[in-house]
Amino acid sequence: MTVIIAGHVYVEPADRDRFVDGHQVVVEGARRHPGCLDVAISPDPLEPGRVNIFECWESEEVLDAWRKVAPRPTVRLPFEDGGVRKHVVAWTGGPFEKS
Repeated sequence: MTVIIAGHVYVEPADRDRFVDGHQVVVEGARRHPGCLDVAISPDPLEPGRVNIFECWESEEVLDAWRKVAPRPTVRLPFEDGGVRKHVVAWTGGPFEKS
């Protein structure tokens, strides 16, 4: 089943771009990893200290394999979890399809 990690974290507004840039190596590596459907760590357009996180993986096994080899961010900064959660998806379709 597809696995989605989604939510956001908060960092000091002055550190947000450095935090996002420091995770570029993680995003680039994840997107090359077999079974990664998408990964994005990006600045929120409305809240200065918010960083949005989205990951989509083919399966829990693929995600676990990635976590074993994932590089560390090049910048480590304190952050506050704003609600990053893992979702195991039983059905996937177009945005206007009914399950």
